[in-house]
Amino acid sequence: MEKKIINTTSAPAPIGPYNQAVQFGNMLFISGQIALDPATGELVQGDVQAEARQVMKNLSAILSAAGMDFSNVLKSSIFLMDMGQFAQVNEVYGSYFGDDAPARETIQVAGLPKGVKVEISMVAAK
Repeated sequence: MEKKIINTTSAPAPIGPYNQAVQFGNMLFISGQIALDPATGELVQGDVQAEARQVMKNLSAILSAAGMDFSNVLKSSIFLMDMGQFAQVNEVYGSYFGDDAPARETIQVAGLPKGVKVEISMVAAK
């Protein structure tokens, strides 16, 4: 098996020494995504739901670049600045999955890149 780097202009460019995703065999490991608009490179302004929607759009673009979609997601990790916003993020996140939602954990953190409210990473497989 060989490692394949996945990067797409339909999702924000990495802001550090990493790639949007790495595919190894049938597994796809997507780096944490924040609410950056790929067209402008600017943070999406608004509440935590606006951020979560942009994060999910970014994740969707990366999955698509690897020939996958949300039905391929096995595991998600959600990082929140405020666990009090769990329900709002969960509403947006849940709208992308049916009954076969992936495994997941949600963690409150002390800080996230660029001061965002939410970051999500995923593992998917074909």
